[in-house]
Amino acid sequence: MFVARVYVTLKTGVNDPQGLTIKGGLQQLGFDTVEDVRAGKFFEIRINEESKGHASEAVGGMCEQLLANKVIEDYRFELQPVTG
Repeated sequence: MFVARVYVTLKTGVNDPQGLTIKGGLQQLGFDTVEDVRAGKFFEIRINEESKGHASEAVGGMCEQLLANKVIEDYRFELQPVTG
């Protein structure tokens, strides 16, 4: 069994109104050094696969088919075995 941590972010150049709103809010709270904010999505998925290769292939398929919109988003993921 593995746990996948999937990070989905907007591609560079894609307008990020949520990130701009967060940036403005942080600056209004006094965090004047904030230069930029990009909002994204995070998923933690437990997957019952025997090998890291099979788990990686399955999670990649999940990202390609559902978790990320490949037109405007990039994704990356980490896999770690579940212990205990």
